[in-house]
Amino acid sequence: MDRSEPSSTARTSRRERLKQEREKRILDAAAMVFARNGYHRTTIRDIARQADVADGTIYNYFDSKFDLLVALMAQLADLDRMPADLFAARDQDMHDFVLAAFAERMERIEQGEEMLKAILPQVFVHEDLRERFYQQYVLRIATLLEPYIQGQVESGHVRPVDVSLVTRLVQGMFVGLLVLRILGDQPLRARWDEVPELMAALLLDGLRGEGGA
Repeated sequence: MDRSEPSSTARTSRRERLKQEREKRILDAAAMVFARNGYHRTTIRDIARQADVADGTIYNYFDSKFDLLVALMAQLADLDRMPADLFAARDQDMHDFVLAAFAERMERIEQGEEMLKAILPQVFVHEDLRERFYQQYVLRIATLLEPYIQGQVESGHVRPVDVSLVTRLVQGMFVGLLVLRILGDQPLRARWDEVPELMAALLLDGLRGEGGA
């Protein structure tokens, strides 16, 4: 075997890596152009130009403009990439966990702002996209939060509450912050890094039981 030539596995791995990189470039371009022009005014050609690829290249990855929007939403809802240390923090002090969770979500909002600008307007007009967003983003986050809050109630660190409703209220805070950020609220943008600590304090002071630490 000629060792100077890359193995079949190496060539396949390289092709797969290049494919993933190109797909990411297309999605990043779509988020940017959707946010700038709006979904309906954006064309595949606009996205291709932004991504610096041929129009036909996009169709190698996505069947339509709507499929691009769905892929953006799936990328936004990818909770599997949540840091492992955040999951580990669930067994630590409640304040530390809540603060870490809020900080992680705030960072994701900041990083995905252009993507969110592209997706949210369409969530309200496309029933299929709305259902996907609800199932993949809202319910998946609720599934992570509810058992944790329930455990804190049972341990006495949190007073008895409607866990499902409290989870939605917490999620609603993030939606409100997202909307204010997209609207360009300057006090919020200027002090974005301070928000997780303040949110954690407001939430925990209102929920702690008499025996809570």
